[in-house]
Amino acid sequence: TPERKPAITPIKIRIIKVVISIIINKDKELIYLLKKIMKIKSFTFNPFQENTYIIYNSKKECLIIDPGCYTNEEEKKIYDFIKKNKLNPIKIINTHCHIDHILGNQFVHKTWKIDLHIHINEIEQLNNSESIAKIYGLDKYKPSPKPTHFIKENQEIKLGSYNFKILFTPGHSPGHICLYNEVDNFIISGDILFKNSIGRTDLPGGDYTTLINSITEKILPINESLKIYPGHGPSTILKEEKETNPFLK
Repeated sequence: TPERKPAITPIKIRIIKVVISIIINKDKELIYLLKKIMKIKSFTFNPFQENTYIIYNSKKECLIIDPGCYTNEEEKKIYDFIKKNKLNPIKIINTHCHIDHILGNQFVHKTWKIDLHIHINEIEQLNNSESIAKIYGLDKYKPSPKPTHFIKENQEIKLGSYNFKILFTPGHSPGHICLYNEVDNFIISGDILFKNSIGRTDLPGGDYTTLINSITEKILPINESLKIYPGHGPSTILKEEKETNPFLK
C-alpha cells in the first residue's frame, strides 16, 4: 500500500489562511500608502528660468504654485499636463509677487476658475506688476487677478489629507512665504534659498539681514534631510546647504 501523505489539518488550513490574509493586508496597506504619496511636477518658465510647481495627490487635487508661464507654448505645457493627468486645480499660491513668479496668474485663474492666495505684504508688488513688466520688456504680460485670500504665518494649506504649513520668510521680498510639508519632508522655498546660493536682496522690499534671519530661524532648524524645491535652479537637500552654501557659513 502506497504511503499516504499527511493530511492538512483544519488547524494548518487556518494558519495558511491567516498568513495569506496578512500578506494581502500588507499589500493593501502598501498600496494605500503609495496612493497617499503626493507628487510634485516642476516646470521652468519665462526668460527668468523660474520654477513653477504643481503638487497633486491621489484624488487628483492640485495646488499651482508660482505659475510663471508667459508664452502660449508655456501655457500649453501646463494645460496639457493638468489635462493629461486629469487634475483638479484648487488654488493658486504665490510665494511672493515678483514678476517672474506671477506671469501665469491670469492664465491659470481664468482657465480653472481658482483663487489667488498671497501674503498681504506682497500686495504692493502685485499692484505694480504691470509697470514692472514693462521695465523688463514683458509686453505680453496679462495682469494678475487680485488675491481673494491672504496667507498668514503658521496657517495650514490643505491638499486632501495633507497640510502645508506657511512659513513667513521675508528678506527677498516683504511678504515672502514658504510652504513646508512635514509628512513628506519637503519645502517649496520660493526665492529665499537656492542650491549653493540665496535670494537677491537688491530689489524693492529686499533686505539682506532679514533674509538671513528668515533662513536661520525658519529653515535651518528643520531636519537636515529636508528636500528644498526653490524658485530657480535644481532642488537640493538642507544638509548639503549647511555644508556647502557659502552664504550660510
